[in-house]
Amino acid sequence: MNRMTTFADRLRAAVVLTLLASSLAACAGVLQSPGPPPPEPFPGITGHLGRFGVDVLTWTSGDAGCDDPTLSPTAIRFQAQGLDQATPVLLRIYIFRDHDAWDRRLADVDTCVAAWATDPATFEIVQVSPYVLAGQGPWPPAFKKAISDGLTEAAGNGD
Repeated sequence: MNRMTTFADRLRAAVVLTLLASSLAACAGVLQSPGPPPPEPFPGITGHLGRFGVDVLTWTSGDAGCDDPTLSPTAIRFQAQGLDQATPVLLRIYIFRDHDAWDRRLADVDTCVAAWATDPATFEIVQVSPYVLAGQGPWPPAFKKAISDGLTEAAGNGD
C-alpha cells in the first residue's frame, strides 16, 4: 500500500507540474508586448495627424510636384492647418513601400522638392521611414512638432 501511495503521489505531482508549466507558458505569451504595427496608408496618417491637432483639409494623390514620373505613385499633395498654423499650408508626402525603398529614394525626393520649393531657405522636410513630408515653411513650433509626432506614430515599425 505504501508503494501505491508513492505512485499516486508521483502521479499527482506530475499532473500539478504539467498544469503549472502550461499555465506559465500561456501567461508568458500574454505578457509579451506585440511589436510595433506596420506603417499606415494615407488615411491612417491623417488620423494620427488629427490626434496631434493637425487638420488635413484637401488632398490629391499622384502629385509629386516635379517631373519625376516614378515619384508620382508615392506622392500625395494636401493642405493642412492646426495649432499655431492658422492658415492652410501646402504639403506633400511621399509614401514608400518599405525602409529600403525609402532609403533608396531620399535623394530623388530632395531633387523633386527643390523643383517646387518657393524659398529653399525656409523649406521644411520631415523624414520618418517610410515617409517623407515636405512643405514651404517656416512652420510654427507646435505645428512642426505635431507633424513629426503624427508621422512617427503612423510609421509604426518603419518597414
